[in-house]
Amino acid sequence: MKDIHEVLRQKQTRYAQLGKQIEMLQQAAEKLREVAPLLAENDDEDNAVLMEVDEALPGGDAMAAKAGAAGATGGAAKAARPTAPRWP
Repeated sequence: MKDIHEVLRQKQTRYAQLGKQIEMLQQAAEKLREVAPLLAENDDEDNAVLMEVDEALPGGDAMAAKAGAAGATGGAAKAARPTAPRWP
């Protein structure tokens, strides 16, 4: 049979570890909330610049069609950046 004091000590240690992990996760979430709008603004600006470049290049629509066809057939054409989840 286990000693009740030892079990209690283990549970308290585990509880303290979980408390620290929760605090760290809350701090990380807070930082993400601060940074997420900045990332969203940059992403929108990048997309606008890319659209302007595509419109300025001759045959930009043809290149977009080729990229779309390659993506539809499982080609190596991937998005330049992976999309990240938006934080509220």
